[in-house]
Amino acid sequence: MASKEFFEIPKRYRTWSYALIGVGVLSLVIGYILYGAGEHPARFWASLLQNSLYFLLITNAAMFFICATTLAWGGWQMSFRRVTEAISVAVIPLGIIAGIVLIALVTVDPHIYHWLHPKGDKILEGKSGFLNTKFFIIWTILAIGLWIVLGYKMRQLSRSIDDSPLPDKETSWKYMYKNTVWAAVFIVWFALTVMSTVPWLWLMSIDAHWYSTMYSWYTFASTFVAGVALIALFVIYLKNQNYLPYTNQEHLHDLGKFMFAFSIFWTYLWFSQYMLIWYANIPEETVYFKSRIATSHYTGAYAGLYWFSFLINFLAPFLVLMRAGSKRNYTTMAFMAIVIIFGHWLDFYQMIFASVEKDHVTLNLFDFGVAVGFVGLIMLSTGRALAKYPLIAKNHPLLKESIIHHT
Repeated sequence: MASKEFFEIPKRYRTWSYALIGVGVLSLVIGYILYGAGEHPARFWASLLQNSLYFLLITNAAMFFICATTLAWGGWQMSFRRVTEAISVAVIPLGIIAGIVLIALVTVDPHIYHWLHPKGDKILEGKSGFLNTKFFIIWTILAIGLWIVLGYKMRQLSRSIDDSPLPDKETSWKYMYKNTVWAAVFIVWFALTVMSTVPWLWLMSIDAHWYSTMYSWYTFASTFVAGVALIALFVIYLKNQNYLPYTNQEHLHDLGKFMFAFSIFWTYLWFSQYMLIWYANIPEETVYFKSRIATSHYTGAYAGLYWFSFLINFLAPFLVLMRAGSKRNYTTMAFMAIVIIFGHWLDFYQMIFASVEKDHVTLNLFDFGVAVGFVGLIMLSTGRALAKYPLIAKNHPLLKESIIHHT
């Protein structure tokens, strides 16, 4: 086989991965000394919650991307499918970390989830059938566990024909059918978790008196567009390293379309959630925005961050990615991918911290340090996965569609 069929991890890439992980570990140690073991344990655990969930969900979005395009029998993405698969491998270490953090939050109880103590609170007592420790732990393990198992199954199916080409059309149809079935299973489980229950449990229940029917879709849109941006970053990196010969500007253009479209979709949900709650003026709903916006009656500590995240997650992608040329430019796409990933990381920060630390913004080097550690872990996990298997699924029935793809 030609050497470019396999990714060879550059020494510099490996060094940066370990260095970023080291910064993350050091940040955790310092953060635990300053906050976790001090008078503000919620500050420490909230940062762990934010980063572990955000990076878990954007890497899991890579497998959603694979399964959604598989169900549509789309072939355009096949030239870089192994990149998407490699990113989804990061769900394994990130899922384990996030699972430990989530279980610790309901057992150690650093005062993140107030529904752990519902006595005397009629609203919390009314939700206790859903918001209770046993259900939280069981559903968390099931959600993350099945993401890992089903993701592994999809990758295994993809790699099963690397060394054994499909002999005839009938065998190809059976292979595609099997892929479609398992992709459908993943999509159903994804819908039951990311698109509904886990954002309620893990995030929305921090403000247990408040609820929004759009919250799960809002969380999905945020992490999916960031997930597509992450795919684009790795594709651009590999192209710059002279890998992925069948991937070109046409494929990058389509990734840019996803980034543009789902930035608009996220904005639609952002506005709808805010507008409907403001229009209803129901106290148990509007309480969510007291720490996030400024009015004549109160000034939310997170108002500046809240509106900045709106600008960076909507206005920047809208203005830059509107042009077709921007979506075909490697430098512009790489820059916008970083902007989108960072912008939605900030949005996750306000989603969590504006509910945990309502009176003042605590964003500092500790939070960035923890985030950097997770970035290094994603780089290391994805790099190892890329180096382990061929970069092109050369025997896949739809690969030819990707090679001749034209938008």
